Amino acid sequence: MTSTQLAFLVVTLLTVAVNVGIAAADLAGARFVLANSAQVGVPRSWLPRLATLKLAGAAGLLLGLFDAALRPLAAAAAGGLALLYLGALAFHLRARVLYNLAFPGFYFATAVASLALTVSS
Repeated sequence: MTSTQLAFLVVTLLTVAVNVGIAAADLAGARFVLANSAQVGVPRSWLPRLATLKLAGAAGLLLGLFDAALRPLAAAAAGGLALLYLGALAFHLRARVLYNLAFPGFYFATAVASLALTVSS
């Protein structure tokens, strides 16, 4: 396994794990999710839809990881996640909720890294 393949594997699995984790928190109505979404102006009714998008992105990444023929799907999933988190960053900036900007920034970075490694593999 080359270093690029290893990076692709590790970053993709990290991106999948963090998205499944935050989607579970969204679906469970975790206190920190509800507080944060209220601060940035995301209606509670959006949380199940956002969780579904995160889970779909994670599933697309996993499919592309295990079948090279599905890499275009994985690239689309990573791109979708990147756009989702770009939107989250925009909501934080618009609401001037900067103290926890690192969280959507981290999710955005993992999605972008997954996209870059999927395209290059």
